[in-house]
Amino acid sequence: MNQQLRGICALVVVVLVWGTTFPAMKDLTATFSPVWIILVRFALAALILAPFLWRARRPDLLSGVVLGLVLFFCYLFQVEGLALTSSNRNAFITGLNVLVVPLLGVLGGRLPERRIVVALVLALAGLAALCWDGGAWGRGDTLALLGALCFGVYVKVMEIRTRQALRLMSVTAAQIATVAVCAALWRLAREVPLGLGAAEDGVNYWQSIGSQLAQYWPNFAYLGVVCTAAIISMQAWGQARTSANEAAVIYAFEPGAAAFFGFFWLGEAMTGRGWLGAALLISGMIVSQWNTEGRPAAALAPE
Repeated sequence: MNQQLRGICALVVVVLVWGTTFPAMKDLTATFSPVWIILVRFALAALILAPFLWRARRPDLLSGVVLGLVLFFCYLFQVEGLALTSSNRNAFITGLNVLVVPLLGVLGGRLPERRIVVALVLALAGLAALCWDGGAWGRGDTLALLGALCFGVYVKVMEIRTRQALRLMSVTAAQIATVAVCAALWRLAREVPLGLGAAEDGVNYWQSIGSQLAQYWPNFAYLGVVCTAAIISMQAWGQARTSANEAAVIYAFEPGAAAFFGFFWLGEAMTGRGWLGAALLISGMIVSQWNTEGRPAAALAPE
């Protein structure tokens, strides 16, 4: 097996693991608030990647903080949406983020390429088929779409920041730690009981959270250790040995992987119309990325 084929196999594993994150997080939304899921997942990953922050240069840390702030809102919208819709539907809508980057260029005054127009038509047709299959557009779908828009902005910011990076893994570790800090601050401001009058409520609150974390620690360990920290190394290794087009096509099948695992993990099923919509969406993602220059800008972006 040559290096290119090994790289392709590595990226296939990456996409399969990414596909499991949607049903894994959906499973947790029945017990935990979305920001708790984000906090625990990224805190675990930050602990594992902390060695990359040792002697990190200031520009890398600054880039990581900027990226982490954007990435926090990506996940906030995505996981909030997951609580209100199916994991496979959320995954396909989130996958539209690959169309956001070229659309940002249109807003900047550049005319869209023909492949982008074709990709948009395919994506819109796919969304229509998905909504026809799974019910009318709802609040969860809107939140997932906002997450996709944020992911698109994040990819564009990452494209700029990673070109300036001295050590890419230092930037990645800093952004993951920033997401964890943002989630912790968000929880303190919105959920954790504060003040002397809330002391008893605070004790009960932390006892409840502790028992729930003890029950669901395998889910969080999988999301934080495998899906976030470990898979980043495999993604970096695989992308270094494949072409941009190969990586883009493989990444486009992430929502399909999410639908596959959503069926076996949560029992979520789609009808023929749903699979038609999924095929159209994946086709649009592939068309939008085909023959782009350089590697996909989503390199080292945790899913």
